[in-house]
Amino acid sequence: MEEATRKEHGLTLDGRRAGKITGVVDVVSFDPEMILLETSQGMLTIKGQELHVSRLYLEKGEVDVEGLFQSMVYSDDGNYGRRQKGSLVKRLFK
Repeated sequence: MEEATRKEHGLTLDGRRAGKITGVVDVVSFDPEMILLETSQGMLTIKGQELHVSRLYLEKGEVDVEGLFQSMVYSDDGNYGRRQKGSLVKRLFK
């Protein structure tokens, strides 16, 4: 039952200042200008200012984010973010 809940991905924004994201598998990285999330629908990059994760509940796949949202971009590339194997130099010179 829990696995089925984690697969449902949703995104709710309250203006450009707060958001609730469901279907989150992992928080790959975050800092005040960018948050990278692995979701059941692909990698989600959130860019903005003064971003922070206000609530994290990975058991349910839920993340609440606050700050000024400037962009949100999905990537379906399976080799994006932490899934990449090998060093950056090796990947560049394949």
